[in-house]
Parts: sequence; structure tokens; C-alpha cells
Amino acid sequence: MIRPQVSILMAVRNEQAHLPAALASLQAQSLRDWELVAVDDGSRDRTLHLLRQAAAADPRVRIIPRPPQGLVAGLNTGLRHCRAPLIARMDGDDICHPRRLELQSLFLRRQSEIGLVATRVRHFPRWRLRDGMRAYEQWQNEALDHESIMRELYVESPFAHPSVMMRRSILLQAGGYRDMGWAEDYDLWLRLARRGVRFARLPQSLLYWRDRPQRLTRTAQNCSAEAFRLCKLHHLQRSFLKDEGEVTLWGAGMEGKAWRRILAQAGVKVTRWVEVDRRKIGQKIHGAPVVPIDALKAGEGPVLVTVGARGARSQIRTWSREKGLKEGRDLIFVT
Repeated sequence: MIRPQVSILMAVRNEQAHLPAALASLQAQSLRDWELVAVDDGSRDRTLHLLRQAAAADPRVRIIPRPPQGLVAGLNTGLRHCRAPLIARMDGDDICHPRRLELQSLFLRRQSEIGLVATRVRHFPRWRLRDGMRAYEQWQNEALDHESIMRELYVESPFAHPSVMMRRSILLQAGGYRDMGWAEDYDLWLRLARRGVRFARLPQSLLYWRDRPQRLTRTAQNCSAEAFRLCKLHHLQRSFLKDEGEVTLWGAGMEGKAWRRILAQAGVKVTRWVEVDRRKIGQKIHGAPVVPIDALKAGEGPVLVTVGARGARSQIRTWSREKGLKEGRDLIFVT
């Protein structure tokens, strides 16, 4: 049996309202050599019927019906059935640009050192979009090369999951998807980064990312701010914070204090707080002194930057470079 060039991995449950548009966007792809591996995770509406209709009309559509076991189990089930060397993720409520598969697969064929390539995304419908999601879309779309993506890796999830295409081999080598109590896609990006996989993003907006109240990023417990912190800390303790029992926190606001709490639970002590607010300098928070930014010096131990105010990261980066502090060695932005 000849393997297709791209396997599209989709796990769906109760997506009858939006699935036809998603499937139509796949039928419109300029790259024709693909297969859709669609796992129906116990849908109670007409989702499975729609998938069976699509499979009857197009042999490239392969369906795996099963009782509901959740997204991670569904993705891993589908992954085992994917035959192509390249895997493109897709959700049942999003829409692909007609050239999405063509451009991503072409990029990976030409750039053998890249293991995962995402695309820029555009949320829709635009009228429903809140300021926070607009800012997240802009932030995500700005990082195009591996170095800029890695700088932002611990700030937030750098990729929209349904926008990525990756080499099947690297996904299998990483162990597929995991259910750890936090977002399975962000956990995967961090695992791939620790394994040395190189990332990229195409400059074109090739995925239209549907925003709606039922979206998992809004409703699922594993996508909460606390779950993301725990995911970040889990991976930091295997990389930047490996064998570290003490840390400096830059930012003594609510986010910094949330980080102090989970660090304490993990046995990591906050020894200093860095602040620009002169009113806080000289105080103590949970027994650790609040110091000015000038107190920081390269090589004195890891610093986690928890300042998330708009524009703050660029200012901190400028100051850090002037003082000889190196990102990834001396400090990492975690919010």
C-alpha cells in the first residue's frame, strides 16, 4: 500500500455543527496526497454519520469510532493509524486555507533540520474576539523562527495545536501525547524542545481558528492558568531548574506569588524577589527580601520572570542584555 504524503490527525466529539466546513476545507486542499484519520470519541450527535458520509465519498477519509475516552486517548489512537511521514493536526471546528498542507509539507521537505512547522493563525468570528485572545493571536504569530519561538516557549503555548505539521518520527520518539493534568499540546511542545527538536512557523495565515464559548481552552481544567504553571514547572525542573533548590522571582505581583506557591510545593525556595516598584524594595515576602533590578548579576542562580504587563518583556530583555544576563542561562520568562 502506497503511503500518503500527509496524515491529518483529527479527534472529534459532537462536532456536527462545524464539521462540514472543516471537511470541505480539506477537500479544497491544493495538495491532494493526504489521508484523514478521524477518531470519533463517542459522539452523540450526527458527527459519526457525517464522517461516514465523507468516507463513502472519499477513500482518503478513514474513521475510527470508539467509546468516549477523551482527547489524549483519541489522538494516540489516531496516531497509531497514521501512515504518512508527516502529520498535520486538525480540529473538527476549524478551517484550513487551501494551500496549508502544500506549503507546510514543502517547507519540511526543504528544511530537513526542522521537526515541526506551524502557521500563522487567524481567529474567527472576529466580532466575538476579546482583547486577550487578540493579543494572544498577535503574540503567537510574531515568532517565526526557532530562536524566537524558544525565547517565548515558557510564556505561553507558542502554537495553535491544529496549525502544526510535524514529522511522525519525532512524535513517536517523544511517546505521543500524554495526559498529565495539563494541556496535552503544550506538554508536547516542551518535551520536543527538551529533545532538541527545531521549530518554525510559516508567515502565512493558513489556519482559521474558531473561537467559541465551548472551546476547550476556555472550559477545560487542564487549560487553566494553574495547570499551565504546573506544566511549565514540571519541564523547567528537567531543564533550566534541574538540580536547583533556590530561585529568584522577578515580579512580586499575583503571578509571582502564584509561582512561589507551586515552587514551594516542589521543594524550590524563593530567595529573592526583584521589583521595579520602589515601594516594595526593602520589604520581605514570605521571608525573602525584595531587591532592585541592579542587584541581579550573571551567574548568581536562576531567575524566573513573572512580569506579564504589555511591553515589559522587551524592556526586561533590553536591560538584561546590557547587564550581561543571558536568556536561557540566567533567566527565563514564564508569563
